[in-house]
Amino acid sequence: MSANSEPSQQAPPNMGQVRFLTVAEVAKLMRVSKMTVYRLVHAGELPAARVGRSFRVAKKDVHAYLEHAYYDAG
Repeated sequence: MSANSEPSQQAPPNMGQVRFLTVAEVAKLMRVSKMTVYRLVHAGELPAARVGRSFRVAKKDVHAYLEHAYYDAG
């Protein structure tokens, strides 16, 4: 099997511009515990990419989650 017969694995457009955060960075940004972030990821409420045994979350997805979760308490 030659190297050319393998399917190409190209990154989606603009992937180079995506800023990924660790779970600890997401927790700090959201001012919650790391366990809360893990719960959101495992529940499917916060999209994440698995890298080895850890997760990475796109910064834009954190902001989108927070915007969606915001509600007016007044």
